[in-house]
Amino acid sequence: MQANFNIGFKNFGARLTVILAVVPAVACLAWAVPARAQSQDVQGWWVDGSGKAGIFISPCDGQLCGKIEWLRVPLDKAGKPKTDIHNDNPALRPRLLCGLPILGGFKPGNDGSWRGGWIYDPESGNTYKSVMHVGDDGKLHVRGFIGITLIGRSTVWTKPATPPTPCTGG
Repeated sequence: MQANFNIGFKNFGARLTVILAVVPAVACLAWAVPARAQSQDVQGWWVDGSGKAGIFISPCDGQLCGKIEWLRVPLDKAGKPKTDIHNDNPALRPRLLCGLPILGGFKPGNDGSWRGGWIYDPESGNTYKSVMHVGDDGKLHVRGFIGITLIGRSTVWTKPATPPTPCTGG
């Protein structure tokens, strides 16, 4: 009985030629995609997924941060400016929602995303780790999570057609 050692090596030269031609092309595309993605700017105005708040994202200390700068309903039922009433820390509950930092610490990732940040949810009073990126749809996809990105919640923010009038807190 004679063993056939050519199994899997038939047309090896042709396969190698194709591999050597395709791999550099794929590598160039993979390198170009992050460059395209990084050019998408997340700075400026965004309206959260609920349409209740406008967040202005800007540089701060070499990172990106965001503050609530517009509220659809800026006043509470008593006619006073809304405050951070759900915060776990009672000392922080009097903070005005208008001007409240809700994003911070974001640095550019290698894939066009923004990573290493945090997001504060004033409706729950909780702060989460966060990542964000501008999707092909032009919207900002924001994910808050605990520990790993699988354990979290995503929201999609949109750019307003015209910048909203910033709130004044009262």
